[in-house]
Formats: sequence, C-alpha cells, structure tokens
Amino acid sequence: MSPPLQDAPASVPADVTATASPARQWTAGTLVYSAAGMVVLFCWLLWGDFAWQIKERAAIPVAQLMLRQLEASDFVVGLLVGSIPAAIGFIITPVISVASDRHRGRHGRRIPYLLVPTPFIALGMVGMAFTPQLGSWLHTVLGDRAPSLIVSRLIIFSFFWGLFEIFSTIANSVFGGLINDVVPAAWIGRFFGFFRAVSLTAGIIFNYWLIGHAEEHFTAIFLGIGLLYGIGFTLMCLNVREGEYAPAPVTPPASLRKRIFGAVKSYARECFANPFYLWVFAAITFGSQAQGPVNAFSVYYAKSLGMPMKDYGVLIVITYSVSLVLSFFLGWLADKFHPLRLGMIAVGLYAIVLLTGGFIATDTRSFSIILVAHGILNGIFITGTASLAQRLFPREKFAQFASAAGLAGALVHMIFPPAVGYLLDSSGNIYRYTFIISGAMSLLRLVCFIEVYRRFRRLGGINGYRPPGEN
Repeated sequence: MSPPLQDAPASVPADVTATASPARQWTAGTLVYSAAGMVVLFCWLLWGDFAWQIKERAAIPVAQLMLRQLEASDFVVGLLVGSIPAAIGFIITPVISVASDRHRGRHGRRIPYLLVPTPFIALGMVGMAFTPQLGSWLHTVLGDRAPSLIVSRLIIFSFFWGLFEIFSTIANSVFGGLINDVVPAAWIGRFFGFFRAVSLTAGIIFNYWLIGHAEEHFTAIFLGIGLLYGIGFTLMCLNVREGEYAPAPVTPPASLRKRIFGAVKSYARECFANPFYLWVFAAITFGSQAQGPVNAFSVYYAKSLGMPMKDYGVLIVITYSVSLVLSFFLGWLADKFHPLRLGMIAVGLYAIVLLTGGFIATDTRSFSIILVAHGILNGIFITGTASLAQRLFPREKFAQFASAAGLAGALVHMIFPPAVGYLLDSSGNIYRYTFIISGAMSLLRLVCFIEVYRRFRRLGGINGYRPPGEN
C-alpha cells in the first residue's frame, strides 16, 4: 500500500507539516495536501473512477444487446434497465447514505461502503457473462416444470443483473461523498473535469474497440471488465485515506421501532422541509432523466435505421472525444462561473436541438447529427454541473442530501423508462419519439434550474451562499 495521501494530519504542528509555502497547500477537513499529495490523491481517485466508468459504460449497452437476443420487448428493457435499478436505489440509497455519514471507523466513513460491495459487483458481471450456459443449466434442472429456454436465460440474466445493481447502488451512494470528504473545495470543479475526462476515455475505449463485438463476444467483455473493476476499484479503496471527522450524533436509547421512526422523521425534516432543496432535487431529477430516453434506446434507434454497431460506436466516440477536449475547461469554468449558470445554458441548447431532432431524424445522416449534438450538449451539462451537489448541500451531511435527491429521481425512474418503452412498443418502435421526449423533459429541467438559481441568489449567491440548515 502506498503511503498516506495527505502529507500529515492537521493536528501535527504547523512547522512539521508546512514543508511547502502556504500557497502550495490545500485542505479538506483535517487532511492537508502539498502539490505532490494532490497529484497522488487525484491519481488514485481517477484510477478508481476509470475502473468504475468502464464498468458503467459497458454494462447497459451490452445488457441491451443481450436482452434483444433474449427477445425482450422495449417495455421489459425499460423495466430491467430503468425501473428495477431505480426501485433498488429508492430503498437502499437513503439507508446507506445516512449510515455512511454517521459511520466512524479506522478505515473512514466511506471506504468500507465502497470496498465491501466490489466483489459482488464483479460477481454479477461474471454471472451475466455466462447467462446462456447458466440458463441452459436451469432449463435442464427444472425439467418438465421449466419455462422455455429463452425465459430460463432471461431469469438468470435478471438475477445477476439485480445482484450487480444492488451492490452498484450501495457503492454509488457514497462515492460522491468520498470525493466531497477528501478533495479540497477549491479544486472540486476542476477535479470533476478530470473525472469527466476519465469517464469519457472509458467510453471511447468501449465504444471504439468493444461495442462492435458485444453481440458475439459479450462473455469475454463482461468477464474482462468485471476483473478490471474488481481489481482497480479495490486498489483505489486501499490507497485513499480519509481524515478525521467530528463525532457522530448520539442517538438516545429507544426501541427499534422508535429509532426507525425517529430516523425517518429526522431525514424527512432535514431534507424535504426547505423549499430550496426541493427545487434542487427537482432540477437534479429532471437533469438526470432528460437524456434517459435517448440513452436507453439509441442502440435500437440506430439498428432500426440499418446502422452497423461499429458505425454507431464511432458516433459515440466522436461525442466523447469532443467532450474530453472540453472537460478540464468546463471544470475550470464551473469553479469560476458556477455550475448553475453553466447548467442553464446547456439545458436550453439541448432542448432546442432534441426537439428539432424529433421531427427531422428519419435517416442515418440526420440521426447521426442529432445524436452527436445530443452527446456533446449532454456532456457539457454533465461536466459543467458535476460539482453542483457539492456546492449546494451541507458538507457534513452530503451523502444524506445526495440520497434525498436520488429518491426523487428514483420515483420518476421507476415509472419513466418502462412508460417510454411501452409508448415505443405501441407506436411500432418509432424511436425518434425519444428525441421529442428528451427535449420536453429538458424544458422542465430548465424551469427548475432557473428557480434554483433565483433562490440561490437570495441565499447569498456566488460569494455568500451557505447551505440552509448547515451548522
């Protein structure tokens, strides 16, 4: 294991820790970093993010192609890829987030919740890799009681997909909290610019070299990425050190029922009583959902137009490459200009482009233009607003408030993807409708962002904002 990332705990006398000039030191809580310490921190976090992102970039498109081979309808795809993960998140995220905020241990309050799920996520990917073989085994074992071979394989796939999503949700609930705790606030926007660059690099690798082979080589892809994620993310967890935290709130002795009721009541009061946070949750919810219809069904859209998957992968690589070039600049701009302002600009442009695409994208050429524009504008939004939650939520209860935003998103996501899938099934699979739906959703998120920004200015704005309810 490498030495601690921070140069020394903040409790050590200043003449011991201040080996560099004060201008070359940054703090995050009790962690103190020199320039070298910042480089080491960023390298480990970005390596973990690469392992995470290559897993995220591969899982859904490969799963979509597998589900098509298993003869699943668009409704079933929306249910498995959209609603079920959202339902899992709705149940798990608030519990894990609050538990992580309050946990105190020698490995920190975030690392244990990231390290433990890692092997189960990898196991889920391995299980999906062997769906055909395990489905055939299940079909044989059940004998006369067995459903069809296709249904048996769909059952196996759904089981391992569920395992994958449950433990991915647990880790995802606290990953942002780890960044919030260990990255100095002055660098948070630029760090997310680097984060976005790593994510896009992972996307380029997958879409340029792998997606064209996903239908015939999904076993090798799932196995390789599962192994990469299991090793890579574990190494990050073992090499990132958290600082010291204030003691967790002491819960008075009470019965289990009263403790649960009290925790729920406290969670609801802190997160949902302030109208400002409700608008923030709405902005984040529509922000995450607006691009969903296009992202969920663009693979099928391309195939319906007769576009080879290799050509589709090239389009995605183009969008990622442009976003990669912009990523650090957008992160810097977020630190200087503020994520709310960047978000409003990107959202307005995205709505115009997608609504236009819904009427003109009827062949591969027009589809390609709108898809690339969708990817670039969505990338600007994602990178520019990546640090929004860190800017607006209370630092000590960050994971709790982030989970509350996730609850709102999960409620919509449980209904939205299968509803879009049902609409597409009913329309005869006219996939350009996904552009219209995404454009309309983007208009709603623009309204939310404008209202958040208006209230944000009342609370002090760029220079004087303090999260409501922060101690």
